[in-house]
Amino acid sequence: MRSLNEREVRERNIDVLKTAISSIGTGNSEIFSSLYTEDWVLELPYSEPPKVLTGINEILTYLKPQMGKLEFTLTLTEIFECLDPNLLIAEYFSEGKSTITNKPYQNTYIGLWRFREGKICGVKEYLNPLIATEANTPSGE
Repeated sequence: MRSLNEREVRERNIDVLKTAISSIGTGNSEIFSSLYTEDWVLELPYSEPPKVLTGINEILTYLKPQMGKLEFTLTLTEIFECLDPNLLIAEYFSEGKSTITNKPYQNTYIGLWRFREGKICGVKEYLNPLIATEANTPSGE
């Protein structure tokens, strides 16, 4: 089997990124097994406290209680290719609402996405976590 050249690796990774972005916020946790490696790392440096989660089990344990509190779609606005074909930098934004308060949820993100053999193996995501907190806080609290 022929190995992919750098351009083909980048294109494959961009396709995986687009699929991942379109599925986040839908509550479909099944997507993780097909797009992400078992040992993928999720870094959330702006969460309080900052988090580094390793492995699909630890990440899903963290994410599952939050799934369903916000319904949103993510839209990619820019993808930046790097010298390393297995690293992409992406800008995207969310559009949705809190299922708790019905308040709007709109956030902007910058993510460093790492890939290995056509799957996501690392995400370092920068977003404002206070926007989600505000969306889920009932008015007057």
